[in-house]
Amino acid sequence: MTWPQIRARLRRLRRLPRRRTVKRVALALLLVVVVPVVAAAGALRASYAGAPADDAVTRGRDAVWLGHAWVDGRRSEKDLAGLKQRVAGTGIRDLYVHAGPLEHDGTLPASAYRGARRLIDAVHRELPGVRVQAWLGDVVAHGSTDGLKLGSAATRDAVVASARQVLTAGFEGVHLDVEPVSDGDGGFLALLDSLRPAVRSGGGVLSVAAQQIDPLPSMHAASRAFGGRKWWSQGYFAKVARRTDQIAVMSYDTALPWESLYGGYVAQQTRLALEVTPTGTDLLMGLPFFHTDDMGHHGSAETAAAALRGARLGLTREDRHRERFGVALYVDFAATEGDWRAYREAWGKRGQ
Repeated sequence: MTWPQIRARLRRLRRLPRRRTVKRVALALLLVVVVPVVAAAGALRASYAGAPADDAVTRGRDAVWLGHAWVDGRRSEKDLAGLKQRVAGTGIRDLYVHAGPLEHDGTLPASAYRGARRLIDAVHRELPGVRVQAWLGDVVAHGSTDGLKLGSAATRDAVVASARQVLTAGFEGVHLDVEPVSDGDGGFLALLDSLRPAVRSGGGVLSVAAQQIDPLPSMHAASRAFGGRKWWSQGYFAKVARRTDQIAVMSYDTALPWESLYGGYVAQQTRLALEVTPTGTDLLMGLPFFHTDDMGHHGSAETAAAALRGARLGLTREDRHRERFGVALYVDFAATEGDWRAYREAWGKRGQ
């Protein structure tokens, strides 16, 4: 039912006697709101059903987000030994180490990542083959709000300069996490158009943290009408993916209340992302390695195990043999042993 049809129906209801009007309004709300929600829940449960393929396992292209403590002196050699033990024998290839945040003008003080060289050297020694990327982020300005102004050429140039700066410091890539980016934002695409060649010329890879894809057609437009910017259209996601070497979907904070719904949602997100991500771009699905409880995230529902099963199901159904696919674990300092165990057991090591 379209919004013009809904408005026409409500106008007709206003002409009915009051008692009948109340009943009709209740029925209209049931048809317009409740029924689609129930249908969507059923679809997500169905997406979570079935068994993933046995070979829907790690391709050795996984990543983990690491907190700022790794570059500000709070993490020790003992912590690195613990990290080595956790990632040994897994598909972890990239470490997104928080090296920011960016200033609102796009600049980055060198003091923000003063311990980076020590960490990078230690990772190369203890975890050969694992890359260390600089995780750079900031809140995006919208209207009168403070933040990164993506529409400003000077701000974009400053972000590119900051990327060159961290590559000179020894990082092997830039993981850009600026949010929320509105669907269709041309400033963000312009930034990526400048950033990718700059990062590549410095010998690095460009990775981007991506917002979720519309679970329903035009959901991004409806969300924006109420002040939200949670979702991107599939078309805009494709434009971002084409401008990156690696794209990691932040497939958590969904507000879904049950594991089966959340797992089905991740399966759906995986399918939608696979449909439009170029085969030359690494696609990673973000996993919740944190356990806060609020309106947007229910820890009992958004589990690592459900996300992994959902990602495996989506991969199995859409592009089972895709090589450039992985998962990204968010975030190291909130992860439990159970999260790491779920990752190892469900996603495992290739060949197991």
